[in-house]
Amino acid sequence: MAGSTTNISIRMDADLKAQADALFNELGMNLSTAFNIFVRQSLREGRIPFDISLNQPNAETIAAMLEAERIAKDPNVKGYSDVEEALRELNK
Repeated sequence: MAGSTTNISIRMDADLKAQADALFNELGMNLSTAFNIFVRQSLREGRIPFDISLNQPNAETIAAMLEAERIAKDPNVKGYSDVEEALRELNK
């Protein structure tokens, strides 16, 4: 298996490819090497080597949600009864 190679063609959004190229370059590899790592790990594990799920917030979103929860519970934070009231306060 290590002796012969073949070419494959993958269609990908150009911006996504540029981001991937930049990341993998920082990690000392190219997109081809990264893809080979992904495929080898998939074969080792017999599955996609990471969870694929819907509606799972990323770390930044989770942090924002926790901050919003903290603010909502803080009695020192001014609340508003409607959007117009909040906008009036912003325009002061």
